[in-house]
Amino acid sequence: MKTPKPMSLTLRVLSRLLSYPDAELRAHLGELRQALRDEAALAPPRLAELEALIAGIGAQSAIDAEADYVQLFDSGRRTSLHLFEHVHGDSRDRGPAMIDLAQTFEKAGLYLAIGEMPDHLPVVLEYASTQPPREARDFLAEMAHILNVIFSALQQRGSRYASVLGALIELAGEKAAPVQLPDEEALDDSWAEPAAFDGCSAAGQSRPGQPQPIRIQRHAQGQAPGAQR
Repeated sequence: MKTPKPMSLTLRVLSRLLSYPDAELRAHLGELRQALRDEAALAPPRLAELEALIAGIGAQSAIDAEADYVQLFDSGRRTSLHLFEHVHGDSRDRGPAMIDLAQTFEKAGLYLAIGEMPDHLPVVLEYASTQPPREARDFLAEMAHILNVIFSALQQRGSRYASVLGALIELAGEKAAPVQLPDEEALDDSWAEPAAFDGCSAAGQSRPGQPQPIRIQRHAQGQAPGAQR
C-alpha cells in the first residue's frame, strides 16, 4: 500500500482556516499560504481554491470577515463545525462521546483549552496533525461522510470555505462529491426536542439502532499515540 504524503502542516493550516478569523489569524495568512505550498499535500486545483479563500479573508475588513464566519458556521446545524452535532444532535449520547474524544486527545498529550469543545473540527484537526500520515488519513476517513455533508452545505451557500472541507475529504483518500441535502429547518425548529431529529441523529446521519459513523480508535496499551505536545 502506498504511503500517504506528509500532511501535518496542511492539517494545521486547515484547522486555522476553519477557526474564527481574528486579528492573529489574519496577521499570518501569508504564512498559512506558504505552508500549504511547501508541504504540497494537496492537488494544485484544491490548493488554488484555498489560496482564493485566504486572499478573500485578507481582502475583507476584520468586522466583515468575522461577521461572515459567524453567519456561516453558527447559524444552523448543516454547516456546524461541531461534528457530534451531525451525529448525536441533542441526545444524551453526545456527552459520553465528548468525554471519550477528549480522553483520546489527552493520550496523545493534547489538552483542551478552557471553553474548547473536543468535537469542534479545528480541534479535531489539531489532533490529527500530531498523528503519522497513515493514521491521520484513516482518522479523517472515519468522518469523511460528515465532512461531505458540511462540504455540500457550504457549496450550496456558495462559500469558499467549502474548499477546506474538500481538501480534508481528499486527504482522507475520498472524493469530495456534493450530495443533495434537504432544506435546512429554521433555528427555532432545530432547537426543539430531540424527537425532531428522529431520536439522536441529524438529517442525513445514522439513527438509533444503527452504527454511529465516528469511531474513536483507542491505542493499545504500550503503543505510542503519535507525536505529543
